[in-house]
Amino acid sequence: MTKHQKRLSVPNSWPVERKEATWTVKAGAGPHGAAGVPLLILLRDVLGYVDSAKEARYALNQGTVLVNGDAVSDVRRPIGMFDILAFTEREEYYRVFPDEGGRLALTPVDADAADSRLGKVVGKRQVTGGDFQLSLHDGTNVRVEDGSEYSAGDSLVIDNETKEIVAHFSYEEGALVTAVAGAHAGEIGTIEEITVTAGSGPNTVRVAQEGEEGEDAGFETIADYVVVIDENFTGGEDAVTTGGESE
Repeated sequence: MTKHQKRLSVPNSWPVERKEATWTVKAGAGPHGAAGVPLLILLRDVLGYVDSAKEARYALNQGTVLVNGDAVSDVRRPIGMFDILAFTEREEYYRVFPDEGGRLALTPVDADAADSRLGKVVGKRQVTGGDFQLSLHDGTNVRVEDGSEYSAGDSLVIDNETKEIVAHFSYEEGALVTAVAGAHAGEIGTIEEITVTAGSGPNTVRVAQEGEEGEDAGFETIADYVVVIDENFTGGEDAVTTGGESE
């Protein structure tokens, strides 16, 4: 199987310039599915910490680059939405967050914020023994004794060391959300209305935003395109985008 990917056909979320070259690295097996960005792209093309895959492999072998609290050694390891990327020697920490247009960007966070990550619940089922298994957007499964308080669309904050749930945000009207796909990717607002569509059509949400001079604003999008967050995700420094530049 080839380890290369044509730039023109990469997912829209990948922070790469499509016309600079024909090929780029292909994501390996792992979380986030096809939308996962190979770690090499973030190290080389976004942060500019390495110039080649060889340098990236050497850096990862030092054990000082962590993804969600775990040291990684595979340059093709997929990185996706809300992952935490830590450089322990540099004391630099980033959260992967959707930017305008749906591209993934690295948002600097402090060390305390890097101790946990956000996950969107995309499925729930009862397993042997009576416990419930919550499936998150990145492929992670979390087991809980009582699943009654959790629903698809909710968001969980998972401690990177203990893998336990430390916070829970319900998907409901009034919740703070960010759009992660579609025309409004990267925008943040409050759920004003949830519309359940009869039949096979997607459910939709109306998101309220404060416009200029306090005027009402907002947008409507598919329910699957929004993720519930809290106010800690709305601030911080500028995101790092392709080429290592801040906007």
